[in-house]
Amino acid sequence: KFSIFILLIIFRFLSLTVLLTLGDDFGYDGITGPNYWGERYRECAGKHQSPININILHVKHIILPDIEFIGFDDSIDDVHVTNNGHTVLIEVKNEPHPRVRGGPLDGDYIFSQMHFHWGDNDTFGSEDTINHRSFPMELHMVFFKEEYGTPTNAVKHHDGLTVLAFFYELDRHQHPAYDDITSALANVTEPYTSVAMSHPFSFLNILPYDLKRYFTYKGSLTTPPCSEVVIWLDFEQPIRLTHDQIETFREIKSAHGKITHNFRPIQPIGDRIVFYNIDNSYFSYNTIDEDEEEHKDTHPKRKKHRNNAQNILSNYTLILCNVLLLVYGIHLSPLISEVSFTTDF
Repeated sequence: KFSIFILLIIFRFLSLTVLLTLGDDFGYDGITGPNYWGERYRECAGKHQSPININILHVKHIILPDIEFIGFDDSIDDVHVTNNGHTVLIEVKNEPHPRVRGGPLDGDYIFSQMHFHWGDNDTFGSEDTINHRSFPMELHMVFFKEEYGTPTNAVKHHDGLTVLAFFYELDRHQHPAYDDITSALANVTEPYTSVAMSHPFSFLNILPYDLKRYFTYKGSLTTPPCSEVVIWLDFEQPIRLTHDQIETFREIKSAHGKITHNFRPIQPIGDRIVFYNIDNSYFSYNTIDEDEEEHKDTHPKRKKHRNNAQNILSNYTLILCNVLLLVYGIHLSPLISEVSFTTDF
């Protein structure tokens, strides 16, 4: 039995060595899958790993400063799409790179790259989940803290990176801003290939409208070396794509065939707190009236407020009624008196 055990260890070591030689230092299945990442990358077995499940009943509401999205609405010319054998990377070659500041961030964070995670089909594929709900795909926009100079140096610091994460939902209508991305994917289906996008690219065009409501927590990279240096911002409003647009990502290949799924399983949340940034204008705008409690199961309705003209009209009506009551009260007083004497109580 001992000999068989030794042989299994040797076989596994040789198999892993071959895979590493081919350039696959990690994968999502078999002996290079997430269950084995911790053997080669110690931090992958850490206590503050990502992704996590976000339970909205357990989040802590907070009001953070507005996030500044600098350069997100610029048209960027030199944008490259790369298949790195694990996912699709989008990188900006020219300067200055877009950046973010504000929210939970202390300082400026400069754009490094964005990439995608998806699943075998449209029922799952995102890394983080909301109330255990998985989305068909997730976008990660990776930024490094400016004061650390480079992404390589930033991962050595506990606040070195921030990742803006966006979920995708299915829609019947195509998202036109993704046409250039899906067109580029056709030219990078093979691993370790790259292509320049044919048209200028704007970050803001591919993101959802609402960038105020998001969940934030401290976590890690979701691929080896799983460094626990990431401030995560998971935006609540999803991006809507058609099935066909998402399906184009599933055509991307690694050295072993199509990458049908490339998401890491949920990790324990441990002692971490997930914060939910509240958009005050959203909640005040959608307040439910007290007299509409019976409609709890319907959508929240806007609170109705009378304008000045209505208030003035109401005041004049009240005055007129008082005058009429006063006049008729005097003339009808004999009748009222007569009735009062002839009525049984």
